[in-house]
Amino acid sequence: QLQLVESGGGLVQPGGSLRLSCRAPRHTLGDYTIGWFRQAPGKEREGVSCITYTHETNYADSVKGRVTISRDNVKDTVYLQMNGLKPEDTALYYCAAHSQPYTTICALVDPTGAYEYRGQGTQVTVSS
Repeated sequence: QLQLVESGGGLVQPGGSLRLSCRAPRHTLGDYTIGWFRQAPGKEREGVSCITYTHETNYADSVKGRVTISRDNVKDTVYLQMNGLKPEDTALYYCAAHSQPYTTICALVDPTGAYEYRGQGTQVTVSS
C-alpha cells in the first residue's frame, strides 16, 4: 500500500508562490498517475492537477496558467508549483495515487475512488 507524504505548504501573501512535494518513502511513485487535490473548509474536494507516468498532465480551469505539475523520477517526487496564489487557493492540499500503475488516466474527478492512496495533506494559506 502506497503511503504518500506531502510537504511545502505554508502561509503566503496573495501573488506569492509555493512548491508542494509528494513522495512515497517506501515505494516508487514513478509508475503511477499522481493527482493533487484540495479541500477548503465547507467546500467540496477539488481536483487541481494530475500527471501520468508518461508525464501527461491535466489542470483544473481554476489554476491553469498559475500551476505546473511535474515529476522527477530520479528523486521519485511529484511537484506542484503554484504561482500567483489567491486567497481562494487556501485549502488542505493532498496528493493521491491512482490504484493502477501504468495507467494513462489523469482525471481531476474521482467518483469511483480510483485514486486509492492519499497522503495526509499540507495546508496552504493565502492571506495578507
